[in-house]
Amino acid sequence: MSTYRAFEVTGSHEFALVNRELHPPAPGQVRLRVLTCGVCHTDMFAAEGIRADPSQPVVPGHEIVGVIDAVGDGVSLWQVGERVGVSYLGGQCNECDNCRRGDFIHCTDQPQTGSSVDGGYAEVVYARTSGLVRIPEDISAVDAAPLLCAGMTTYKALVGLDLRPGALVAIQGIGGLGHLGLQYARKLGHRVVAIARGTEKAPLAERLGADHYIDSAAEDPGAALQRLGGADAIIATAASGASMSPLLAGLAPRGELVVVGAAFDPIAVNIPDLLGGGRRISSFLGGTAAETEQTVAFSARNGVRAMTETMPWTEAPKAYGRMMAGDARFRIVLEVAA
Repeated sequence: MSTYRAFEVTGSHEFALVNRELHPPAPGQVRLRVLTCGVCHTDMFAAEGIRADPSQPVVPGHEIVGVIDAVGDGVSLWQVGERVGVSYLGGQCNECDNCRRGDFIHCTDQPQTGSSVDGGYAEVVYARTSGLVRIPEDISAVDAAPLLCAGMTTYKALVGLDLRPGALVAIQGIGGLGHLGLQYARKLGHRVVAIARGTEKAPLAERLGADHYIDSAAEDPGAALQRLGGADAIIATAASGASMSPLLAGLAPRGELVVVGAAFDPIAVNIPDLLGGGRRISSFLGGTAAETEQTVAFSARNGVRAMTETMPWTEAPKAYGRMMAGDARFRIVLEVAA
């Protein structure tokens, strides 16, 4: 086979199915035959042209599971036939000042899979070895794909906090990120509060591990959290700054609001709420390949699974539209190869 198929996008939402030339991987890279690729809200940066040069075609998709079918020069730790994953942060350079300090997430020469370099809406992907994630044998390619971004984001946001056993942790938003966050918070031994608009998701939240449910459309979530004693941490996953604004008042002293939802509107901060009790607001960008491996391994051992629906990869534009419309429950995974 000398070519492979891929969905590339230019401008805003201009998808095209194209044939691309197959070539050997560059030094320090591997070539993957894609098995599955999750559809993530962050794909919008490519699909909607929110990048440096939208006129240049790029293949979206960064929750990729595939099998190595070729390795570049200088690659010795990875072998043809291994099943691996690739996430949004495509592998640090190990040479820039941030890398030299061990801050690999903020590497200044790191590809952003599916945005600055081609991603997984394709039959083939090329990836840096520093960005490869080993996938355990006891998890399927469909189950593994959403863990590479949505799972890693919520898991690492939780384990990165200095929380005592039995801490009160709130997960705001019961969607693609939040439904995983509830499971992780429960498996990590915390008391879990789910926050969402309306009551229809309350039974699901309970099944996923929530001890309490707050309907933010019916009551002030900050006041409701204070009635429970105050949250030691709140993981905000909804793509809305306005919905995050009332949460700060619900934190316990020294509590932390961690923003992981990609919202474009601002969060309004009441300064006394921030200063009183030494409360904090932070954000979480992503994880290294090693941290993503930890997420996948923890999920496989503890039975954390994304709620997924699968679609043929040839329907990638339709799958993306379904995700953006909020119709997915809760992650869509493209099946690229059997």
